[in-house]
Amino acid sequence: MTRLSSSRVVFLSMCIILVLLKQETICNIVFQPAFILASGPRISAFLVGNVSGISLNISVVAPIYATGSLPAPTCNAVSQTWWNLSYELIGKNIILVRLSLNRSLELCGNETVASDCCPEPLCLQEILLVSACADEMPKASLIIQTKVYAQIVPSKPPSENKTVIPNQVFQPLGDCPCDISPVECDILCCCDQDCTQELLGLFETQCLPGPFGGSFNLVPDYQCLAQSSENNPDWFPFLCVTSPSDNNPFLGLFYNGGTVTPKPSPSFKAQQVTDAVPPINYRQGDPIFTIADQYFTIPQKSGLGQCVENAPVAFLVNFESQCMRKLQSCPSPSDNLRVNVKDGRGGVVTVNVVDEVARDLRVFLSNVSELTSVPQQCDDVVLALRYTLYWRENGLTEITVTRTTASITLPVFLTSRYSALFVNGNEISRSFSGNPGYQVKKPVLGGILDSDTAVIQRAQINLWQPGGEGICSTADLRPVLYGINSTSGCLIPVSLLNLTQCSQLSKTVRAVLAGLVTATLVSRTGKPDFYNLADWVNISTSVMNSSQPAEGSSGECSAVPTHLHIHVRSVIMGRVQGVPQKVIQSVEISFRETAWRIECDMGMSNPCVDPEIMQTFPVTSSVTFTENPLNAQPPRSRFSINFTEFDCDRNDVCWPELAFPLTRYYTGEPYSQALAKGLILVFFFIAASVLGTPWRQIRQAWNNASL
Repeated sequence: MTRLSSSRVVFLSMCIILVLLKQETICNIVFQPAFILASGPRISAFLVGNVSGISLNISVVAPIYATGSLPAPTCNAVSQTWWNLSYELIGKNIILVRLSLNRSLELCGNETVASDCCPEPLCLQEILLVSACADEMPKASLIIQTKVYAQIVPSKPPSENKTVIPNQVFQPLGDCPCDISPVECDILCCCDQDCTQELLGLFETQCLPGPFGGSFNLVPDYQCLAQSSENNPDWFPFLCVTSPSDNNPFLGLFYNGGTVTPKPSPSFKAQQVTDAVPPINYRQGDPIFTIADQYFTIPQKSGLGQCVENAPVAFLVNFESQCMRKLQSCPSPSDNLRVNVKDGRGGVVTVNVVDEVARDLRVFLSNVSELTSVPQQCDDVVLALRYTLYWRENGLTEITVTRTTASITLPVFLTSRYSALFVNGNEISRSFSGNPGYQVKKPVLGGILDSDTAVIQRAQINLWQPGGEGICSTADLRPVLYGINSTSGCLIPVSLLNLTQCSQLSKTVRAVLAGLVTATLVSRTGKPDFYNLADWVNISTSVMNSSQPAEGSSGECSAVPTHLHIHVRSVIMGRVQGVPQKVIQSVEISFRETAWRIECDMGMSNPCVDPEIMQTFPVTSSVTFTENPLNAQPPRSRFSINFTEFDCDRNDVCWPELAFPLTRYYTGEPYSQALAKGLILVFFFIAASVLGTPWRQIRQAWNNASL
């Protein structure tokens, strides 16, 4: 049975690929996967695309004898099949298709009751063709090759006899350790004496390997009895092992214990979660509590991509999240947002609510095409909650939430937006990306120099995060994360009239791309000084070497900048407690140009006939991180450069390493310890020389000469 990843990821990936290949902006329907090898009674697949008005048809097909190919999909074929077809709409453009086998998989025998039993072990083998039809025309097809075997059901009820396990200290776990069921055949256990030849034929090519499957090599290669006189190596009589035959290398391989009667209840217990204790004073990262000693919560997205409705808010931790859900009925009114929150200094802060009505709903809503749904009007639906939390020292001084509402028509896909921003007076709490070096998956910090105050203000370095219809004007932005290479894009609608003004079109598209990077500086480290320009590096832009786009009326413009690439070069500058500190060396922005051309269509809406009809073109942005190696070796002296006989890499004799433990090249231990140990050795050498026989003889000769 084929299993797929998230259907939404599959659909978005297909649409992006087709857009980049300049196909139609609305994806055609297609089965995912388009071909399935099935060996079980249940099969599932996804039908992705414009599924409005689609019907499904299933038939049993066979290859054409003359050509060997399968017949073409049809919407009128009716054939008898053992499979039941059902489907379910699980998304805006996704249908989950299910097939279930409507027959017994029991092997026919003398005691078989079912009339549709399997006469042979290979119960069912056929080719199924599932066709997706619209207006009696096939739009997509799914080919399923089924090969289902009969299920082996024991003729006798399961035995409750316990298998006696011998003591493995003195002997292995029998000759067939995988034989764990008495008087029954164990699947994939080819050494089980209870298995008949008919049952062994089902799995004889997939037997359990190794000692557990009964493959014991009682005479290892290193024993003296393992080698014959013909193939004995020269060293064998001296290095072989002589041991008795009952000394088996597999002794103790399995658990040495007695039989255990299983308990009906599970052996594990649920983890006891203790209630959180509200802190006296808030610190960064601590959860915020209400006066009822409950978490102050805001809906957030978890690390697994799921939306958590009651996620605690952490002190001085800003966040933005989106939660997408399908609304088929009017949601209940929002809970009372005027919550009393502990300020962390012994007082209470009440949340102030400010209401506003959304004007542009395109960033929140996407329509659902369902023929069976009845439109329904819902008023005052909450679209976004933006919290602003004012703080001072270790407490909160004020909390304000802006609630965005609107009246919408159901059914619809709603993308709710939630955010929390901590503000200290007029200064927004700044979150850094490391200390001092950058941390992976932290935002790259950008800035702009204020010429009046000489203070660097934060600016954005973003990529697109398209959603909804994928149009650039409504697409969200996400920051560039350090160490994460990524690519994203969106669509720009262009008409034939725009393509007659290529220069203006090129400038407009370039301005849209340049709007992703508003910063002119980037921080070298993850925690920069906003008053020191030395902690920042300029962002360079490579000049495009291309000709000026020519004006014309042919519906084509060349040299249109459609791709923005951000190249970040970094280097490891030392370590702090063993953790490498990564510093950005340079950031370069480059543009890539392509040609845009209107594709004429013979349908009702032809952009070549009506110059006001829009056709979308893709633009993309990407970021790449590279680390340059840092040469940590000390610079070579002029002496070692001129006199190559002292070069240790070119000569067998290395004089500079004569006292290697005392040099900087020795890194086995700290230099201070190596120097201390070296001086101790020198002291003992001098003491041994003074107190030894040669020095005593020299002293006696000196005394005799003086007399």
